[in-house]
Amino acid sequence: MDTLSEIRKRRTALGIPLNEIAKAVGRSDSTLSRIERGQIRPSYDLVQLILNYLEEREGVEAPRLHAGDLMNRTLVFAEGSATLASAAQAMERGAFSQVPVIENGRVTGSISEARILRALARPEGRRTRVREVQEEAYPQVDEAFPADLLAGLFARYPAVLVAHRGELRGILTKTDLIRGLRGNALRRTAASPPSKGP
Repeated sequence: MDTLSEIRKRRTALGIPLNEIAKAVGRSDSTLSRIERGQIRPSYDLVQLILNYLEEREGVEAPRLHAGDLMNRTLVFAEGSATLASAAQAMERGAFSQVPVIENGRVTGSISEARILRALARPEGRRTRVREVQEEAYPQVDEAFPADLLAGLFARYPAVLVAHRGELRGILTKTDLIRGLRGNALRRTAASPPSKGP
């Protein structure tokens, strides 16, 4: 049972001794040990008691995450006036699959590898400007936006921009969110000035 295989991982990740959780759910240490090793199959109610206890402890040990906790502070942009060829080169150098597009210091859209590839396949593709094929801009959220609500945005967008009082501070992708919600929030260095891209 997948749920049972996760119990020990979650307990040890929180540093909870076996006897503590056994006492909390009213069972012996040996019973909990056998459950974790898959030697006995617990009742549904007991599994729920264990999971509820772990979730309560996780709430204490890992306070509610926000967009600002998970964002990548290195912002790379593609200029709307840049050619697709130069934008593609810059994205390849930075290993980015999508970046925001700016013109005159304002975010006007986004560009992805898939969009660039389709446009470059056309005869006039290398001369095409980013602004001519850019996609819609990524949504922006405040640094304090709850991380667990970001999944709804990622159902539609590949990235989310993070701002503070209207000033862009970073960018979030699905990978950043997954790492954060799994308890592996990335440790980011202080913000560096945004690169102006290609």
